[in-house]
Formats: sequence, C-alpha cells, structure tokens
Amino acid sequence: QCTYIRIEQAERTHAVVLSRPSWLWGAEMGANEHGVCIGNEAVWGRDEIGDDEALLGMDLVRLGLERADTAEKALTVIIDLLEKYGQGGNCMESQMVFTYHNSFLIADRKEAWVLETSGKYWAAEKVEGGVRNISNQLSITTKIDREHPELKEYAKSKGWWDGKKEFDFAAAYSYVNTARMTTSRGRYCEGYKLLNKHKGSITSEIMMEILRDKESGINMEGGFMTTGSMVSALPQDPNLPCVHFFTGTPDPARSVFKPFIFVPNITQLLKTRSPTFGHDDPVKKKPRFQNKPDRRHELYKKHESAAVLMETIEGKGKEMLKEIQKLEKQKISEMESILQNGCLDINQVVNLFSQCVEEELKIY
Repeated sequence: QCTYIRIEQAERTHAVVLSRPSWLWGAEMGANEHGVCIGNEAVWGRDEIGDDEALLGMDLVRLGLERADTAEKALTVIIDLLEKYGQGGNCMESQMVFTYHNSFLIADRKEAWVLETSGKYWAAEKVEGGVRNISNQLSITTKIDREHPELKEYAKSKGWWDGKKEFDFAAAYSYVNTARMTTSRGRYCEGYKLLNKHKGSITSEIMMEILRDKESGINMEGGFMTTGSMVSALPQDPNLPCVHFFTGTPDPARSVFKPFIFVPNITQLLKTRSPTFGHDDPVKKKPRFQNKPDRRHELYKKHESAAVLMETIEGKGKEMLKEIQKLEKQKISEMESILQNGCLDINQVVNLFSQCVEEELKIY
C-alpha cells in the first residue's frame, strides 16, 4: 500500500532509512543497506499534470530504495513502476491540490544517475564525474543515456522539437533556456555554483554548509521551508561503511546532522518517528484531508520550541546554537575516523543515531 494506490509486492525488500513527510508513505530522500541513495525534487514543464491518484514521486523514492541494490537498478525500478502505474496525486497534506512531475538523484558507491520525468515520459543521465545537482527544473539537456522509447517522437508531435537540431530534453519539455541554465539566479544555478566552488574537495561538512545556505534559496524559508536535510558519504571501498547524516528537523542552519550507519538489529528510531493514525487517518479517508492531526515527533516539537527561544532570547539562543554545532562537529569527526580506519564497533553503532537524538534533546 503506497500513499494512494496499492501495487504488487516485491519478492524481497532491502532495509531503508527514510526522511519523509509525516503524512505519506513515500520519502523525499533516503538510503538503503547497500549504499543506494535517492532524493527527489518537484519539476514542472510544458506537459499538463493529471489529477488522477497514482504513485507520488516520493513513493517512487522509497520503492527504488526498497527494491534495488545498485543505483542503476533503482533507476530501472522507478522507470518500470512509472510506466506501469503512472505518477500523480496531491503532494500536500491539504484540500488545496499541489501536483508536479519529478526528478531524481540516484547514487551508490560506484555511480550516480539523474532521472527526470514529464508525465510518463522520462530521460536519464549517467553522471560521469565532477559535480551534479538537481532542483525545481528539468536539467538534463543533450547528454541522455537512457530514455523513454517515445520521448523524442512525443516532443516532435507537440511541436517542441523540429526533429533536426540536436535533441535537448530540458529545452523541449520545459520553458528553461538551457544555454543560461547555470548562470541565471535560482536554486539549481546557485547549487551548481556552490558545488563547483568546492569541486574535488567536498566533505560531509562542506555539503552540510551548502544545504544550510539561505541566500541561494537552497535552505528555504517561508511558506515552503526546508523541513529535513540529508548528507551521505559513500566510500568506494566496500569494506568501509556508508554514513548517512539526517537532521529530521526543519531549517538545517539550526539543526544537527545526526549520523546513521546500517548494522543488524537497529531499533526503530522512535523519537524521530511521527505518530500514525491507522485507518482513521484523514489522508486515507475519502474525501481526503478533511482535517489535519498533529504529526510532529518528539524531536520536532523540542526543536520548534528551541527555535522560538533562539529567536527571542539572543544570548541563550547563541549558546544553544554553539552547543548544537559542537555536538555535530564531534559526530562528524567520529565518523571520519571510522571512514579512515574502518574500525566499526557494531554495539556502539546500533544506537548511533538514537544516541545523538538524545544528546540533541538534552541541549534543547
């Protein structure tokens, strides 16, 4: 059972860790036990978005992680499901309908892919090196490594491509001027610039800094705000563990990126898990979204009251922020030493994330 529809169950699924909107089944980003990571972004283009309930892009993130042990297999899983069930449905817990197409960033220890969609049509680009980011616009241009069999034909039939000049996916399927894509102001362009500035020397810490950047619009404030952030370090050496940092709280500028490593017997992460409402959930009853229950988890609530404190009592706020940063620095250096030496104490790692949540709660 996904957010809106039921699909066929897979024979086996992998362990996953997810950062997800509390009201739905899917996830905005996450990782699985094999070091596959996926994140998605909303994109819009020339193609109308249907109102029918189907798979959300966020459902596809989770399904890709649950059903694939490499990035390319995850890409195939998402494409196959998209073909079979389609994408669509309200992406907001509200009676106001908010819909979009989806783009995905998919990576594992060895390779990375960008998959971008427009209804049932899609294009995928294998990332061959350097840096690559996605945001709220189509960004695959002429380097297309896999595509929907009718991708070009459909664009031609709509008059978006003349069939003569080199096919440019973003130019054909959206209103983006791809020649100016990396120079015009916007989240995609700003992210590209920040990544390029550190190209070749990007660490987890630098990545966190980029995700905290408010001026670029990457860390969003206001009606749409950044409510969760994730950074993953995927070592190419298979003997080293993948380390995934999650905030689980809004505004990364005042959140702790808490480390998570897959080991056997991890207990459920209860203090960052939103309450569930079973069959009584207003999302599951039709008409949907008639009311909105309190879905905040314990850390979220504490983080919210701390945010108010930070804004109102200057001295106290600064001190709290200092403590938060100190805790994060300590965790990052612990993870770096694991990644350098490969020595993993499984008994300690079982509670790695939960322990860090406890320490963060103490600061609040």
